[in-house]
Amino acid sequence: MSEEGEAGLSRRSLLRATGDTLLVAGAVGGALGLYGRDGDEESVTANVGYTDRIERGALASASTEVLRRYAFDAATVRLPEAAMSSLRRRPGVEYVEPELTMHALGPGGCRSAYRGAGETDCLPWGIDRTDADLAHEQGYTGSGADVAVVDTGIDASHPDLPNLGEGKGIVDSGGDEPWDDDMGHGTHCAGIVGADGSIEGVVPDATLHAVKVLDSRGAGSTSDIAAGIEWVADQEYDVCSLSLGSGRRSRVVAEACRYAHERGVLVVAAAGNSGPCSDCVGYPAAEEEVIAVSATSDDDTLARFSSTGPEVEVAAPGESVYSTTPDGHAKKSGTSMACPHVSGLGGLLAAEGQDAETARETVGESAENVGLDDTESGAGLLDVAAAVGLDSEDDGTGTC
Repeated sequence: MSEEGEAGLSRRSLLRATGDTLLVAGAVGGALGLYGRDGDEESVTANVGYTDRIERGALASASTEVLRRYAFDAATVRLPEAAMSSLRRRPGVEYVEPELTMHALGPGGCRSAYRGAGETDCLPWGIDRTDADLAHEQGYTGSGADVAVVDTGIDASHPDLPNLGEGKGIVDSGGDEPWDDDMGHGTHCAGIVGADGSIEGVVPDATLHAVKVLDSRGAGSTSDIAAGIEWVADQEYDVCSLSLGSGRRSRVVAEACRYAHERGVLVVAAAGNSGPCSDCVGYPAAEEEVIAVSATSDDDTLARFSSTGPEVEVAAPGESVYSTTPDGHAKKSGTSMACPHVSGLGGLLAAEGQDAETARETVGESAENVGLDDTESGAGLLDVAAAVGLDSEDDGTGTC
């Protein structure tokens, strides 16, 4: 390499992904050369996607800090804000996006329905309405399936959540387990998927995996969420449940969903709580590789808060859903509550030998027509019993 080439390379930033090295930033018109080591220029966190890979042996620029490399073609970096536009123009760089925040998608809890852990059994109305209880009676309980709940974590000590497997704390809870729930949202979603105790979830015998990407406020960065999805894919779990989102699209989260999809993971996400509205499905639910789930009430009408749009594939119970919380049980509402019903069915179908693509088709083909528009419920209301070939005429609404 010439001396001129070496000098140019010293002002560039290389990112390595899966053992290869990517030139992600550099002296485009001397852009990064304007910022020295004094730190005077304000820096920002950005996610960078790319196509071109350069020789091995990463060389980091003094102006750019590599925070995270992904197995897919992206990385998270910290760089001077003014350098982002020049980085976008570099050959091989597909996108440079600022770090965004996504949130848990649940409007709130209803503590009037609270009961302490381990008290009298009851049947949540969502389990009854989707006929998951009928499937359980016939032995369809999800044994052998692995469902990851990518959220605020899961309460590791809850007696109704005995089937917890390995977890991951992308955001550390500071508790006994790095993936412990310090907010409650993830534990509620986990119970809908797979509670097995005083209440039951859709797949009570499946193994649940907590992936903590949201903090105690229910908020998380797009880079942390992408890392959580990537981890699920690398573990080869059957289902990735995402009761989180934003109205703004994140390319790095989209790429993480694609990465998981390509590795055989069924990715399910809450459509969003922007309703009443039309064509307002949030992200990552609106991504092509993701099943977007809207929410219904116990009278089979669309929940007032549910986002709708052409991306919706199926609806599930999402209003006043009774499930586990770190201090017992409670009712919560949101497409966050609808999503794990579908994730649970994905686990059930995986336990029956269906791959992700087949399971996705089965979810739609077995859904019940409840008279909602396609943009409101997609194929219809989730029907767990019908998905495994059982009679699903029971339209009960549970005891809690």
